[in-house]
Amino acid sequence: MHRKTLRRTVAAFAVSGTAVLALSACSPAVDVTAANDAANPACAPMMVALPDTIGDAGLRKTNSQATAAWGDPSQVILRCGVNVPGPTTDRCVTVNDIDWVIKEGDPYYTLTTYGREPATEILMDPDKISSATVLADLAAAAGKIKATRQCIGQEDLQNLPSGK
Repeated sequence: MHRKTLRRTVAAFAVSGTAVLALSACSPAVDVTAANDAANPACAPMMVALPDTIGDAGLRKTNSQATAAWGDPSQVILRCGVNVPGPTTDRCVTVNDIDWVIKEGDPYYTLTTYGREPATEILMDPDKISSATVLADLAAAAGKIKATRQCIGQEDLQNLPSGK
């Protein structure tokens, strides 16, 4: 009789010990500073449409409104509600109908939606994940914020009427 009780007790401790190990293996929330306009209601449809993964990096919890992070350690950080970029000579690319202004830093790139209000900013390390993968995987979510302008390139400027 005592052996049966002892086995149950050992089994209960083994199960609870496994649960504690599983819980302690969870990553803490990623500390991300919210953008100034993070409370903008236009961010909400995009945030709920974010992908569970970007490349091989899984979505993680963050501690701020309208933010997201992928990977452990974080490979991609997203913030909705950043300042809307004005006209710029910085490189602008279009991926799946979403325009992005790219600022190449060392070691991180900053990618900001162009022509959408509020703007969304992505911070990423191109040595850890491809910018093409990031932009393609985020296009559907970023498209939830309506475009009001688009990038124009050098070839577009050549076709403008002359001001005579």
